[in-house]
Amino acid sequence: MKEVEVQSRWICAKCGEPLVEAKVRVHYLGNAFSMEMLNCPKCGMAMVTEEMAVKKMAEAEKILEDK
Repeated sequence: MKEVEVQSRWICAKCGEPLVEAKVRVHYLGNAFSMEMLNCPKCGMAMVTEEMAVKKMAEAEKILEDK
């Protein structure tokens, strides 16, 4: 059976490459953690979706600021 490559509907504005889901290291307030997010395989630029910014990053921000 032939494997079909699914391309992302998101394209890197810098490189023009389709973004792929990958584990990305995120740094915030002196802390670092890994998250799955869309990432350019060529330049490494990561895309923060609206859902991630509003929900997940806000949760992480609250946890880190409370420390």
